[in-house]
Amino acid sequence: MELKIKKLSKQFKDKTAVDDVSLTLTPGIWGLLGANGAGKTTLMRMLAGILKPARGEIFYNGKDIHTMGEAYRDRLGYLPQEFGFFHDFTVKDYLEYVAALKDIPREETGDRIDHLLHTLTLREVKNKKIIKLSGGMKRRVGIAQAMLNDPEILIMDEPTAGLDPGERVRFRNLISEFSQERIVLISTHIVSDIEYIATQNAIMKSGKILAAGKTEQLVQLADGEVWSCLVPAEKMPLYEMQLRIINRRSEGNNRVAIRYLSEEKKISDSVTVPPSLEDLYLWLFPEENINEGGR
Repeated sequence: MELKIKKLSKQFKDKTAVDDVSLTLTPGIWGLLGANGAGKTTLMRMLAGILKPARGEIFYNGKDIHTMGEAYRDRLGYLPQEFGFFHDFTVKDYLEYVAALKDIPREETGDRIDHLLHTLTLREVKNKKIIKLSGGMKRRVGIAQAMLNDPEILIMDEPTAGLDPGERVRFRNLISEFSQERIVLISTHIVSDIEYIATQNAIMKSGKILAAGKTEQLVQLADGEVWSCLVPAEKMPLYEMQLRIINRRSEGNNRVAIRYLSEEKKISDSVTVPPSLEDLYLWLFPEENINEGGR
């Protein structure tokens, strides 16, 4: 099973959102990382068949997805950044409506909805109108509709937006289990949500794929760029102005442990430390707000 992207491009007026992207997605969880405006959403919408590329092709198991038509959509689950629903829909009504749109056999619909309501802890609100739910609950309804047809390809744009830490853990566990023999592509600005579950990642910047591969291979791009040291607490205001500090922790005795990004040692007793995927993200996207963890 493979989803092959070949020289894909898309423009909007004078802006190139996706620029000659080629990538082959295989079974497992793929993380799609990039700052706002990198082209991630445009790429995912083309993979979902919502947008037509200006140039290039997308193949699923050797067949062009646009010629496959309904046969491709039947294999696809898609969660956009914002999913629409009629304001009068309850959670259960909405999922039944989506099941009908996806031609899920009526005799299977009830069991599938019940399973997802249980898995995503939505049973208690199944008869509530979606419009009255919290942002996190609405997101979980969106995840449920994307998974309703048991898709072979699952594309999710910022699936954990609005979820609390416990819900994010449950989501990671659910997706890890679901991804067996399936292609799952997740775009997120919360790098920790995919760092430990993604089998591979693709890094996107200015419409192009900068690098793709397994996490342990990709993080080597930031090898030697992440430093750690102990500094006096009174010097922190100065270091905050001079350094890209990505983590700090009070160690007592007026000392602070810091972790910073730099091409060279900036503080004499600094030592290099192994980079994480989040370190790599922040290294590649220096314009991102470190205090917000990037987006």
